[in-house]
Amino acid sequence: MNACELAELLFPNVTQTPEEAEAQYPARELPEGAKVTRVAPSPTGFVHFGTLFPAFVSERLAHQSGGTFYLRIEDTDSLRYVPGAEQDLVNTLSYYGIRFDEGPAVNGITGNYGPYWQSQRKETYHIFAKQLVREGKAYPYFPTDEELAALKQVNKKEENKNKDWAAQAQAAQAAQEARRTAWKETAEKSVAQGRPFVLYILADGDGEKKVFFTDLIKGKVEFPENEEDFVLLKSDGIPTYHFAHAVDDHLMRTTTVVRGEEWLPSLPKHLQLFRYLGFKPPKYLHIAQLMRMEGTSKKKLSKRDKGAALADYKAMGYPRASVIEYVFTLLNSNFEEWRRANPDKPWEEFPFSVKKMSISGALFDFDKLNDVSKNVISRMTAEEVYDGVLAWAQEYDPDFAGLLTAQPDIAKAAFAIGRGGNKPRKDLTVWADTKAYMGFFFDSLYTVQDMYPDPFDKSDIRNALTAFKDSFDPADDQQTWFDKIKDIAGSIGFAPDMKAYKAEPDKYKGHIGDVSMFLRVAVTGKMNAPDLYAVMQILGRDATLARIDTILNTILS
Repeated sequence: MNACELAELLFPNVTQTPEEAEAQYPARELPEGAKVTRVAPSPTGFVHFGTLFPAFVSERLAHQSGGTFYLRIEDTDSLRYVPGAEQDLVNTLSYYGIRFDEGPAVNGITGNYGPYWQSQRKETYHIFAKQLVREGKAYPYFPTDEELAALKQVNKKEENKNKDWAAQAQAAQAAQEARRTAWKETAEKSVAQGRPFVLYILADGDGEKKVFFTDLIKGKVEFPENEEDFVLLKSDGIPTYHFAHAVDDHLMRTTTVVRGEEWLPSLPKHLQLFRYLGFKPPKYLHIAQLMRMEGTSKKKLSKRDKGAALADYKAMGYPRASVIEYVFTLLNSNFEEWRRANPDKPWEEFPFSVKKMSISGALFDFDKLNDVSKNVISRMTAEEVYDGVLAWAQEYDPDFAGLLTAQPDIAKAAFAIGRGGNKPRKDLTVWADTKAYMGFFFDSLYTVQDMYPDPFDKSDIRNALTAFKDSFDPADDQQTWFDKIKDIAGSIGFAPDMKAYKAEPDKYKGHIGDVSMFLRVAVTGKMNAPDLYAVMQILGRDATLARIDTILNTILS
């Protein structure tokens, strides 16, 4: 039986030629230099934080060049498929600003280069598989029932842990030699019996020779040529990642593939496969793994680590802009410098460059994320903060959302304190902080969290609060308001200014800052709170005096 006869035997229902398949995916009409990129995840669980890295790189490469960015779902692994994971993926990436030009999206499917699910492209893969068999570049193997059962039960982690590598390599070589000739004796009979087959590539590499390639991040890399007959189609006719991505990326006219560096060792297989298929390989960009610190050592950020699940950031209250900006600080070393020079520009205007990406791998750091988030929130308007907090609270704290909705003017005024100018306040890191930060503005959330320090005499605190009540006038400007507090301080034996106190501390019971603290605790319930004058202006005379009365009649009675 020759190769053409074998191809017809294995794929009798495949009548379309590779040329006819190619015609269904014409060259894209794009500007010169435009890139076509994709994100091609498997719906096998939650969306990992590291998913944003290739997603944003691919998105920027395409859209900055006037190209096309699409989503392809690689759902050929039915055993690991998780129901709902696909929609969660689409929704999560959309939430973080990943805009696809083609493929599954929140509002439906777009694009003319689909289907965008690999599970729907089986017939297309078989067209090219048949061609490889016809050309003598691939061959079938018909595993026994025992071998099929054994393959399903293999525990890869245990297998690798206990592996004698030298013996394994020798056994693999022997098995490969046996497979290469077995089909000649068994193909006709096995097909007649309806037995499934696994399709292998017939590798022509020489492990003593090198294959060279220029990666867009790693630069020039070299590996031994591939001499392993790897699987193209599994026994159920579904392609492996190696085969499917080569066919799909070619037909969908992908110019640049962004993926993790764990795929680098597979590069010789993929280059060999592109050559066999007669396709021009895309340019590859292999991103270093996202790392975390464990003691003094760097470890790969795994699915079990805090911060791995991307959905958690929304629940924790990080604004989407904070997460996006943090990702860009990891992707490009000059992003923070650009942001300082362009505080009001959207991230889409940042001139992203592959040349600024780290070769060794970015380090995930919650402290850094928090710093970025504080800066992001500090640049927002009070209206933007209100909208962000309300959206978060409606999903994660409905009672707080009710207060924000019922009294929006108070909430927005509270968020406006210290906002704007060259040195805006940076009290907020996540939306979840806001309830503790400004909840005291709402009577139902007001509580005395901080008690007055022991060194101060209750009678002094009571005298200060009583005097303030008698003198308080919301119409006072801030300087007049503060002058009254200074007068009160002097009247009860406290230094009216810090210079006087520092010069002769033993002469006074305390200083003006202490008297301000007496008022702050009474009005806000906390030692630390936003600008007290602004707080009282928002609360108004009645609420301010009512809280002072409460303190006088309870804690200080």
